[in-house]
Amino acid sequence: MLRIEALRVIADCTAELPVVVTCAASSRELAAVADRPNHLYLLDSMGLAISAATGIALGITDTPVPKVVAIEGDGSLLMNPNVLPTGGFLRPAKLVTVLLDNAVYGATANLPTYADTIDLGLVAEATGWTVHRAADALELRAALVTALDSPGPVLVHTHIEVGNATNVPKLLEDPVIIGRRFQDWLRARIAAPAEALL
Repeated sequence: MLRIEALRVIADCTAELPVVVTCAASSRELAAVADRPNHLYLLDSMGLAISAATGIALGITDTPVPKVVAIEGDGSLLMNPNVLPTGGFLRPAKLVTVLLDNAVYGATANLPTYADTIDLGLVAEATGWTVHRAADALELRAALVTALDSPGPVLVHTHIEVGNATNVPKLLEDPVIIGRRFQDWLRARIAAPAEALL
C-alpha cells in the first residue's frame, strides 16, 4: 500500500473529525486526496503532528467532537519520540494517531530511518498506547474504525511502501490561512449540538 492509498482510507473515515497531518509528502498527498477545512497541514513542522493533536484532544475533552486524528510518519516520529510517553502519561481519550511507516525519510532520497530495525508500535505500547496494526487498505480501515471507537491514546501502526505519489501539486497555501481555516472549522464543530455530529 502506498502512502496516498492509505491517505484515501484515512480521508474516508475522518471527514467529520479534526485531522493534523505531518509535513512534506503526507500533507501534499492528503490535500490532493481531499483538501478540507478539518485538515491542519503542518507544512514545516516535522515531528509535531502528534504534539499538536494531543493538545487538541485535551482541549476538546468536554465537547461533542469525538476524536482528533494525527497522521505521522516514522521519520517525523523519530524526530520527536517523547510524544509517545507524553501521550501515555496524559492519556487523552480522544487522541488517535495513524503512523505511516515506510522506514525511510521520503523527502530525502529515501534514506533509512531507525524504524527499519526498531518497532515503533512496540515503543508506543511500552509507553501506554493501545496499538493496532495494518499492512493493507482493508486492515487500515478496520483498525481505524476500531481506534475511533476506543478510548485513546490509540496508535494505528501502518506499514506502507516506499515512494511518493507522482504529479501531486505542492501545497503552497499560507500556513496562517490553513491554521485559521482549521480553527474556524473546529470552533463551529465544538459549538454544534452533539446530535448534529452523528
